[in-house]
Amino acid sequence: MKVSYHQKSGAFVILGTVMTSLGRNEAWPGYSSGLSESEYEELQHIVEINHHYNGWFTADFIRKAMLEWGVLLQADSLKKWLSDYQIPEYSENPKNVGVICAGNIPMVGFHDILSVIMSGHIALIKLSSDDNKLIPALLHALVTIEPQMAETFSFVEQRLSGHQAAIATGSTNTSRYFRYYFGHMPHIIRKGRTSVAILDGTETTEELLALGHDIFDYFGLGCRNISKIYLPKGYELDIFFKAIYDFHPIVNHNKYANNYDYNKAVWLLNQENLLDNGFILLKEESSLASPTASLYFEYYEDEKVLRDQLASQSESIQCIVGKKDIPFGTSQSPSLSEYADGVDTMAFLTQL
Repeated sequence: MKVSYHQKSGAFVILGTVMTSLGRNEAWPGYSSGLSESEYEELQHIVEINHHYNGWFTADFIRKAMLEWGVLLQADSLKKWLSDYQIPEYSENPKNVGVICAGNIPMVGFHDILSVIMSGHIALIKLSSDDNKLIPALLHALVTIEPQMAETFSFVEQRLSGHQAAIATGSTNTSRYFRYYFGHMPHIIRKGRTSVAILDGTETTEELLALGHDIFDYFGLGCRNISKIYLPKGYELDIFFKAIYDFHPIVNHNKYANNYDYNKAVWLLNQENLLDNGFILLKEESSLASPTASLYFEYYEDEKVLRDQLASQSESIQCIVGKKDIPFGTSQSPSLSEYADGVDTMAFLTQL
């Protein structure tokens, strides 16, 4: 491959500055961005109109995701991440790696694409129909910044072919199909996971407010969103409700409100015990994954017993938030080395 490791990393760093500007909704940052003003404004336009294609992808949440990526694509962050791997300046024998992207939150497949390109391989990208505008727009900008980057990826419209390895992300059901199609070649196959939070009862209002972001950002649709909280026995849920009240405007979003109303109706018909604050439903439940616009909770008496229980369910849990775990408010801000499902994507790719 003609494009060098340093060309690729440099192009992604510049793209990161563009994503930061988009995340902040700033005016064109100038020619140092690698884009003309009209090219930058076209990206702004895509951010603003994307909700017409996917109602969950509001401009605010797209910009939040852009800001997160702006931090990850800084030169120091990239260097620190990639220093753990042996990556040649030029790839002598690049493999075609199929990347099947999920579409639950904006640009959720971008990490896999970045990993394939930076490892020296070629990404054959199969987009989700729920997120088929943002990633192409960003990669088009990447090629504008560094034209040789066009060698490092292509989009697959129909059936994936010509690949020698695969990274596929989907639901638990689709993972069975992925294993059938890709089981004969090197692969990473991810299935549906969810995340939980452990409270000990000493959380401040600020910490609980931060937990609200872990619950409500991206409408709770990400695998790193909290779908269940564990509470010490005797915990007063009013404390939690008061702390998260600032998130109540979320129920004004049509698709979220539809889920809220539907779940409430079904559970009331089934005479389930619910706690309802007008914008999220809380239900005491042993299961991990709660429906959209709801949150499961469970009381515990012995934290060690709880952690042993969660360890036995580790294949269903993406991350745990709490004072002894991932800090409140940061579940949607993983570093480049915090891989989905705990599988080191770069190690897999560099060993192909």
